[in-house]
Amino acid sequence: MSAVTWDGTGIDGAARIGTMCTPHGPVQTPNFMPVGTRGTVKTMDVEDLRTVGAQIVLANTYHLMLRPGEYVVSQLGELHGFMAWDGPILTDSGGYQVLSLKPKISEEGLVFRSTYDGARVELTPERAVAVQETLGSDIAMALDVPVPLPSTRSDAAAAMHQTLRWAERALAAKRRDDRALFGIVQGGAEPDLREQSAKDIAALGFPGFGIGGLAVGETPAERDRALDAAVPHLPPKAVRYVMGLGDTEGILAAIERGVDLFDCVIPTRLARHGKALTRTGDISIKRAEWILDPEPLDGGCTCLACRRHSRGYLRHLYTTNEPLAHRLLTLHNLTYTFDLLGGAREAIADRRFAAYRDGIVRARMGD
Repeated sequence: MSAVTWDGTGIDGAARIGTMCTPHGPVQTPNFMPVGTRGTVKTMDVEDLRTVGAQIVLANTYHLMLRPGEYVVSQLGELHGFMAWDGPILTDSGGYQVLSLKPKISEEGLVFRSTYDGARVELTPERAVAVQETLGSDIAMALDVPVPLPSTRSDAAAAMHQTLRWAERALAAKRRDDRALFGIVQGGAEPDLREQSAKDIAALGFPGFGIGGLAVGETPAERDRALDAAVPHLPPKAVRYVMGLGDTEGILAAIERGVDLFDCVIPTRLARHGKALTRTGDISIKRAEWILDPEPLDGGCTCLACRRHSRGYLRHLYTTNEPLAHRLLTLHNLTYTFDLLGGAREAIADRRFAAYRDGIVRARMGD
């Protein structure tokens, strides 16, 4: 039996709710993973994460294998002990850095220049698995080759086939039975390639599947076509995870199509840039109109920022470069995100997801 399993408890159309069971506890799905790239979600302590409702977090293989190194992490209690986080952890494989760092790609693997000291760094499918198993995450991801969008069909096809070959190598390299390994679907913006990739990766028998290469420049219509092509061909008892997707409308569209899991830097990165996510649309706290505003960011929000502080105070903190501004806005944005996912789970259970989705979208558009 796999170290990670998924059990469905309700459906509404293609949207579904369930429980992902991991070695460090259950995760109610659909759900969202805050991004803790270097073993920390920026400005957040693990108690903050529990307070806002996080059940699982994501960490980055590429960065952690360079600083402090997977051996150091393993000697300090693996990721759970290192971070003092006792819940589930998923680590990405380093494949996303194909887009951000543009390494040399060969059949053997990837060759980077370290973002820290410029040293040559090699990452193969086998090493990606070994590093993640040393880090001790509950879920490791197979190394993949995403392509930016737009890309040519030939580039998307080549990356898809290489991702499949690397997935086979990753499975052969897996050593820990107490941890899970997920495969990744690629195929660019080509629906037929997405369908083929989903079928081929599913045949390898992973307990869960990332849908990669989205949220990288495609239109909402292209994203939805890619999901429509891929998701129906993934095993119904496996976890379905859209990698890097975190905007409200995108999350709701993917849930509608049967996706279980998400991660994205949007809530935390926007907070550091002074933007708050709210039920009536996003607002920039930097704007002068908030100087004398005594109201909270969102009157219906229960986060620390909204319970205690006015928009005027938050603007003051941000414009004077007080670190507290980043923390409070991050608390708010993550609370918003987890409330969105919690509402989606309740709506699916009550078989009213379409009305829930439409109500969220209309409110954010000001209708």
